[in-house]
Amino acid sequence: MRKLKEVLRLHSLGMSQHQIARSCSISQSTVHEYVSAARSAGLQSPLPETWDDGRIEQTLFPHRPSPEVWRKHPEPDWARIHQELQTHKNLTLQLAWQEERESDPVAYGYSRFCDLYRRWLKQRDLVLRQEHRAGEKLFVDYAGDTIPIYDPRTGDVQQAAVFVAVLGASSYAFAEATSGQDLRNWIGSHIRAFEFLGGVTLVVVPDNLKSGVRKPSYYEPDLNPTYREWGEHYEVAIIPARPYRPRDKARAEAGVQVVRRWIVAALRKRRFFSLDEANQAIAGLLGHINQRPFRKREGSRATLFAQLDRPALHPLPATRYEFAEWKKVRVNIDYHIEIERHYYSVPHALAHQEVEVRLTAETVEVLHRGARATSHVRSYETGKATTLTGHMPKAHQKYAGRTPSSLLEGRCAAR
Repeated sequence: MRKLKEVLRLHSLGMSQHQIARSCSISQSTVHEYVSAARSAGLQSPLPETWDDGRIEQTLFPHRPSPEVWRKHPEPDWARIHQELQTHKNLTLQLAWQEERESDPVAYGYSRFCDLYRRWLKQRDLVLRQEHRAGEKLFVDYAGDTIPIYDPRTGDVQQAAVFVAVLGASSYAFAEATSGQDLRNWIGSHIRAFEFLGGVTLVVVPDNLKSGVRKPSYYEPDLNPTYREWGEHYEVAIIPARPYRPRDKARAEAGVQVVRRWIVAALRKRRFFSLDEANQAIAGLLGHINQRPFRKREGSRATLFAQLDRPALHPLPATRYEFAEWKKVRVNIDYHIEIERHYYSVPHALAHQEVEVRLTAETVEVLHRGARATSHVRSYETGKATTLTGHMPKAHQKYAGRTPSSLLEGRCAAR
C-alpha cells in the first residue's frame, strides 16, 4: 500500500490520473479508485507521519476484502517480430505466433495475435506532435559514448559515462561525466542537473535504465525505491519512457545527439586525468551549446530557458537528498538482521518476518509495512552486532550484559 501514499501525494501536486498511473506502475482505474476513496474519506496528502499502511487501507476501504493481484497479459514484442518478418522472407506470421506460444503457452490465440499485429502495424507510423509546457518535463539519459579518463600514475584508462538532461520546452541542456551508470551516480547527476537549472520540474522522464527502473515494462514500469524516494524529496513525478518508443523521449534523443557531436566528439583529442578536469571542459562547451542561436527560429536554448522554463520551475528543496539504498531482508530467529555482515536488532515480535531496510552512510532504518520499526547508527564492523535491550524478550533482558563469571558467582551465592 505504499503506492497509495504516492498516489495521494502526486494527486495533491495536480498530476493527471494518467500520469499518476504511469509513475506508480498501476492502472488508471486503480488511481481513480484510490483518489475517489480518499475524497470520500476526507483524506488528503500529506498524511500524518504516524499513519502506517494498515491504517490508511482501513480508513479508505473499511469493508474491502484482501485485493487480488491482477496482471494484464503483455503483448508480444511487435517491433522485433516485424523486423524478423522483414529480414527473413520465408518467415510467416503463423510461424512467428507458434514460436511465441512455445515460449509462453498461455499467449494469445492465432486470430487475436494477427489482429493485434495488424493494429500495431497501422499505428506504428503515426506521430503525435508533442507540445511541452514550460517547466513541466526534464528528459534524462546517458549519451552512450564515453570519455576516457587516464590515471596519471599507472596510465590505466577508465571510461567515464556522460549524463544528459534536457528541458522539454526550451531544450536547455545539462551534461556531465561520471565514473559509471550505477544508482549512486544516476541519483547524483539528477541532483546536480536540478541545481544547474536552479529549480525543479514537475515531471522527470528517464529511459528504462536498470539503475532507475527496476522492472521495465510497456504497461507497468517499476521504479527503484531509491529513485522513487528521490522523487518524493524533490516533489516530482517520475514517468519512464515506454520501452521501444524512442519518440516518448525525443527531446532526450536530440539532446544526446547534440552532446555526442559538440562535446564528446569535440573533446576526442584531449587527454583528461580526472573527472573534475573533464567536467570543466564539458561545462565550457555546454555553455556554447545553450548560447548558440537556433537555425530555423529566433533565439537560443538559453533565451528560451530564461523566457519559458526558468519562471515556471519550482524551487529546490531546502536540503539536498541524502542518498539511501533500500533492501528487503528477513529477520533471523535471534531478532537480528544482517546488513553487509553486521547484525542489527529489531523488535523480537518481527522474528521470521520480512522487513524493508533503508541504508544511508550514517543510519540503518528498519520498516515493517511502511511503518518504522527501529533505527540504528550504521556500523561497518564485520561479524559484530548492534543490539538494543528494548528489542529483547523479557526473558533475554534478564541476562543482558551478564558475564560467565557473574553467572557463576550468582550460582554460588544461591547455594
